[in-house]
Amino acid sequence: MTSAIEVSGLRKTFAKTVVLDGIDLDVRAGTIFSLLGPNGAGKTTTVNVLTTLMRADSGSVRIDGHDAVTEAKAVRARIGVTGQFAAVDDLLTGRENLQLMVDLHGGRGKRSVDELLKRFDLVEAAPKPAATYSGGMRRKLDLAMTLVGDPRIIFLDEPTTGLDPRSRRTMWDIVRALVADGVTIFLTTQYLEEADQLADRIAVLDQGRLVAQGSPAELKRQVPGTNVRLAFTAAADLDAAARLFPDAGRDDESLTLRVPSDGGTTSLRALLNRLDEHSLSATEFAVDTPDLDDVFLALTGHNTKVDAE
Repeated sequence: MTSAIEVSGLRKTFAKTVVLDGIDLDVRAGTIFSLLGPNGAGKTTTVNVLTTLMRADSGSVRIDGHDAVTEAKAVRARIGVTGQFAAVDDLLTGRENLQLMVDLHGGRGKRSVDELLKRFDLVEAAPKPAATYSGGMRRKLDLAMTLVGDPRIIFLDEPTTGLDPRSRRTMWDIVRALVADGVTIFLTTQYLEEADQLADRIAVLDQGRLVAQGSPAELKRQVPGTNVRLAFTAAADLDAAARLFPDAGRDDESLTLRVPSDGGTTSLRALLNRLDEHSLSATEFAVDTPDLDDVFLALTGHNTKVDAE
C-alpha cells in the first residue's frame, strides 16, 4: 500500500509554547486514520499544517506525494476538508449549495449535483432551504459539498458532533463507502467509539507528542485489565470459585467473579478446566477487555470528557 500522508519530525511553536514536538505519521492510502488527544494536545494544529492552512517550524509533510509547502496548490487539489461545523449556506437550498461548490471549482466539479444528491439521500430535500435541514442532513450536505472536487484524501474534523445515534451511524456508513471507493480519511473525533468502529489505525497525541500509534486492537492490548467474568446462580458457588482464584474481584450482588486473564484460548481452557475439576459451573462467562476509553486514560491521564469539550 502507498502512503497518502507522510509526516516526519513535525514541530510547531507559538511564542514559547511547543505545540507539536517532532510528530511522525504515515497514513496508508485507502484507509481511515484517526488522531485522538485531549484539548490542547495539538490536533487542530496538526490538521492545519497538513491541509496547508499553517506552516510548521520544521519537519516535512507530503500529501499524496506532494510537499505541503512547495507544492501547496497541488496538495489542495487533492484534499477535501469537512470542519466540525457544517459550512452550508442556510439561505440556499441543498441543490444551490452544491451548485455553488461546482461554480467555485470553475464548473469543473468531477461529480454532478444530481449524483451527489442521490448518493447522500438528499434528492427530496434538495429544493428546501438548508436552514430547514436536521443536523444529520446538514452534515451529509456538507460532506457532499466536499466531494464536488473528487478529493482523494478527506480530513474530517469531528464529523458527527451533535448528531443523534441513528444519524451518527448513517455518517459512519457514508465514510466506509468513501473508503471502499479508495478515498483516504483523516479523522479527528471526540467519540472514542467512533474511532474504534471506523479507524484502521489510531494515533494518540498528548502535549504535542505522539504517545501511541496502532490499530484499535493493538492499542487495547497495551493496557492491562483483561479479565474473564464468570456468573453463578448461587452464592455458595461464587464463594467456592473465589477461593480457587484469590486474585479475582467479586460482586456479591450480581454473583459474578472477574478473573484476571490474557484472554487467550490457553488461559481460558485452563480456567474452565479448573472450575470443572471442582464441580463448579458458571451460568455464563465473557472476556472483558479494555476499551479505548481505558487506553485514552492510561496514555494521557485524561478521561474522554476532557476531549469532548
